[in-house]
Amino acid sequence: MTYEKMQQLLMTELRLYHYPVAVKFFYETSQATDFKNRAECYHSPMKPITYCQWEIAARMKGQILYGEKKELGCSNALCSFGWKEVDQKEIDSHLKYTRSREQAERFVKTKARMPEGLIGVAVAPLAKAELFSGPDVVHFYCDVMQAYHLSVDYMAATGTHPLQSNITMNSAACGGTVWSYLTRQFNMVPMCSGSYNAGKTERGEINVMIPGSQIEAVCQRLKERIDETGASAITRPGDPFPGSDICKNCPLIVFKKEERPSVERGQTGIGKAE
Repeated sequence: MTYEKMQQLLMTELRLYHYPVAVKFFYETSQATDFKNRAECYHSPMKPITYCQWEIAARMKGQILYGEKKELGCSNALCSFGWKEVDQKEIDSHLKYTRSREQAERFVKTKARMPEGLIGVAVAPLAKAELFSGPDVVHFYCDVMQAYHLSVDYMAATGTHPLQSNITMNSAACGGTVWSYLTRQFNMVPMCSGSYNAGKTERGEINVMIPGSQIEAVCQRLKERIDETGASAITRPGDPFPGSDICKNCPLIVFKKEERPSVERGQTGIGKAE
């Protein structure tokens, strides 16, 4: 299945509001150069902004974006990507969340962190992931029911159960993606205070991260379910809307198909005679 077909399937069947974001981490200059040469057009931040703001270009505008350390203006993401050491300023920024400085330091130092040597990061709609030979992680901004469908299909596709997430303070998009990359595991985390405001997630979206090496298996499982039941919904098998919240046992919220009545010419209504 091509990345374009995967995106089309996910957008159509799960009714995604945002494009799935393909994330690629570059550790070799030759790989980054090859990506830039293959992309007919890509964007870069004009000024240092947050990583969750980088992803706005991909998920909302369908753009391909490439960024490096000098273009990242978020200390949480800089630490997550291994571009900044954990210092007292970083610890101080977490004091508002914690009970003590010791706790803040421990929390910051136990976040997922990329190995040193990262050159740059590309984000793009999943359909365009072929430009960098496939994603390292696919990041979904979705609602809770869409996240449930993704998690169920992931469990079935990979045989993983139960799923466990890795939630850390103030590093949802950046730290959550890094953890998924390092562990090669599914991750699902709520927005942090930074990504909620800076990352434009006022609809209350939740983050789902799936390793790039596993995204096709998840899409194949989704397609398999559709072939078996005729539709994508898990909550109401056979229903095409994954967010349907009508209780399956409710005797009142039921709709029946009505046959169109045949109307003879000359009767009142349709076909009324002159």
